[in-house]
Amino acid sequence: MFAACSFTVRARRSLALILLAAVAIAVPAQARESARSKVAVAPADTTFSQCRKFFPEQRVLPVVPDKLQLRSLCFDAYAVLHSGATHTPVFSVERLTRAQLTDAKDEERTNHFYPEARLPMQDRAQLDDYKGSGFDRGHMAPAADMPTPQAMAQSFSLANMVPQAPENNRKTWAGIEKDTRSYAKRARRGVYVYSGPVYSGAIRTIGQGKVQVPSHLFKLVYDPETGRAWAHWVENTDEAQAGRPISYAELVRRTGIEFLPGLKVAD
Repeated sequence: MFAACSFTVRARRSLALILLAAVAIAVPAQARESARSKVAVAPADTTFSQCRKFFPEQRVLPVVPDKLQLRSLCFDAYAVLHSGATHTPVFSVERLTRAQLTDAKDEERTNHFYPEARLPMQDRAQLDDYKGSGFDRGHMAPAADMPTPQAMAQSFSLANMVPQAPENNRKTWAGIEKDTRSYAKRARRGVYVYSGPVYSGAIRTIGQGKVQVPSHLFKLVYDPETGRAWAHWVENTDEAQAGRPISYAELVRRTGIEFLPGLKVAD
């Protein structure tokens, strides 16, 4: 009698485990990720404590004048300082090396954009904000830089996106990204790359979440081997063309952000 009862209990437990596994498989992966992320909202700080590897000497953090609603987010191949006021990155930062870009060459682009669940609901952009807006979801840390499938998937976080004029995103900005990769492959110690939006003039927004549309975009490249830094600066319009890079000092003046504090930077 005891053995029969014991068998019944074991059978019930086994059945329960099978049912739980079936439910887990049935629930879409994105929904499971969302559920897990509800308890993992990023702290409201700018320390990048888990991903200092993306910054020069693993310690040189940008000095940003406006601390309101800012959060640092770490990903496998890049990091973001995110603004809850604009619902976009202040900047995305990467350390690009020849090895990483060699690995990235064969990665398949996923195009699975997603809202960043580590951000508070009121701070994050949503997919619906971009629908019918006339703007692309423009990567700041490019998908083409990502060396693994997971890094590729993470690059499509909306925390890494800004509303970008379509022709700008697909031609002018894509060309700047390609030129940056070409230089990084030649650099002996790799380069640090900061990409982000700038907002000037009348404020434009898209979607119910009022995601702000930048007036300009920048990409700063710093080569620690030579100490040189330069920045690409383009208007966020379809007609914009890439011009001659501006100096690091000029970028600091235009953005108000000191990206490389304490470092000797040569133009």
